[in-house]
Formats: sequence, C-alpha cells, structure tokens
Amino acid sequence: MSNNHKALHLMFGVFGNVTGLFLFLSPLVTFKRIVAKRSTEQFSGVPYVLSLLNCLLAAWYGLPFISENNILLTAINGTGAVIESIYVLIFLVFAPKKEKANILGLLLCILVVFSTVALISFFAFDHRPKTRKNLCGFVGTIFSIAMYASPLSVMRMVIKTKSVEYMPFLLSLFVFLSGTFWFIYALLGKDMFVTERCN
Repeated sequence: MSNNHKALHLMFGVFGNVTGLFLFLSPLVTFKRIVAKRSTEQFSGVPYVLSLLNCLLAAWYGLPFISENNILLTAINGTGAVIESIYVLIFLVFAPKKEKANILGLLLCILVVFSTVALISFFAFDHRPKTRKNLCGFVGTIFSIAMYASPLSVMRMVIKTKSVEYMPFLLSLFVFLSGTFWFIYALLGKDMFVTERCN
C-alpha cells in the first residue's frame, strides 16, 4: 500500500468510526423515552441484541491476530458492544415479562455464538491464520446480514401503523453513512469481509 493509499484507508476508517459512534448513539432518544415511560411500548429489542452480536464479532475480527490493519474496526465495535449492552439491559428492565424472556433467550444465544466463534478461531486455528480470518469473517458477515435485516420487523410496524415513529430517521441516516464509509475503507484495504458487512 502506498502512503496515499494508507492515508485514504485511515481517513475512511476514522470517518467510519465517527459515523459508527453516531449510529450507536442514535437510539438514545428511544431509550430516554423507554426509561421515562418505564415501558418498551412497541419497540423491539431484537435489533439491539443482534447489533451487540455484530459488534462483538466485528471487534474480534479486527484484532491483529485475526486480520491485519483493522484495529479501527475493533475500536468502534468494542465501543459499540458496550453501548449495545447498555441498551439491551435497559430493554430487559422495562420490557413486559414475555418480551423480557424472549430477549434474554436471544441474548444467551448470541453470547454462546460469539464465545464459540472466538474459542474455535483462537484455539483450533492457531497455526492457520488465513483459515482463522476466513472463519471469523464468514460468520461475522452472516450475522451482519441478520443485524441489517432485523429492522424489517420495524418496517412491518411502520406499514401497519402508517407511522415512522418506531423507525427513527437518525438511525436510518447513520446506518447509511457508516455503511458507506466502511465499504470504502474495506475496498481500500482489500478486505472482502469488511466489504460484505457493509452491504
């Protein structure tokens, strides 16, 4: 990579981090409302749990012993994992019993998935770094698609109620911006797994 290429790669990684942070913070309005009303109302907790898994997998993938030159990916997704964990905890506190049980079950599943991927990639592929990267990248891509598809349940609510109240504009905007910057970052870094996570 030439110096100009490295500078562009770094610049789009920083842009991806900034927009990614705004993406993770955009649901604050929703969670202030949940806390104020002491109810999750019609909001779904599924996107937040799937976002947590996506952050955990992306942060793991960005570590130097998994993939090279992706520490910015780890930085923002490690931060995102902390923020998403807080959202999930708030959701669990204020959700009705049935929804709480569903979200707790999903949370346990995603923690098992992440732990399994991390342990297998770390121990089973210790001497095969390319296989390790491919495993983590492939699993991360699958769950990234699931995360980006999870708001489709919200789309159903938007169509049913004819209101965008449960699909915040800022969330949609920062998903678009963050995805665009990370896509360019991935193209510059020639990392097909980061590219796939942005589509």
